[in-house]
Amino acid sequence: ELTGDMKFEWTELTYLQLLEGSAAIFAFIGAIILVFQVLSAQYESWSMPMAVLLVVPMCLLSAVIGLWMFKLDINIFVQVGFIVLVGLAAKNAILIVETARHLKSTGESRFDAAVNGSKNRLRPIIMTSFAFILGVCPLIFSHGAGFEMRKTLGVAVFFGMLGVTTFGIFLTPVFYYVIDWLADRGVKNTEKPAPSETSGTAGDPTHGHQ
Repeated sequence: ELTGDMKFEWTELTYLQLLEGSAAIFAFIGAIILVFQVLSAQYESWSMPMAVLLVVPMCLLSAVIGLWMFKLDINIFVQVGFIVLVGLAAKNAILIVETARHLKSTGESRFDAAVNGSKNRLRPIIMTSFAFILGVCPLIFSHGAGFEMRKTLGVAVFFGMLGVTTFGIFLTPVFYYVIDWLADRGVKNTEKPAPSETSGTAGDPTHGHQ
């Protein structure tokens, strides 16, 4: 127990988290909504952005697994890393979805467009992703004052980007295929012609008689 002239207070990361409160949660949700709105305007569709955003949980799961492996906590810097991962995960998925949509517009089937879109964008995705992944390695292995802050951010972004690069290449074409199929099916259902109504005078036996 503390005596009357003693007190305690939070410091460092815990103090920052108390000051930050739940702002990171709203920032994360806001980032997802912003990406969704931008993609909806770009694709002129409410369904196609889901093919991009469905890969975001994969990168968050990979980041959490990395933190668990290094026995690190989810602090304010990790939450900032989660927001960064939303944009990075969407970037890779956009490359595949945009290419697949272009190939489909040229006459390829939905399946071929999804597969070829992933193949055509494999090299740029690998190059840009691993350039970023290797770039955050110094944060993971850094030492010195405040290295705990840099390490948590580095681990979260490193494993999150590694996971979204690995899973996104294979899952994004699947998401695109399924969502595009559902969208086309919905359009076909709404465009079904209504049953034509026969004219009342055509079958009226008294037509033409006074």
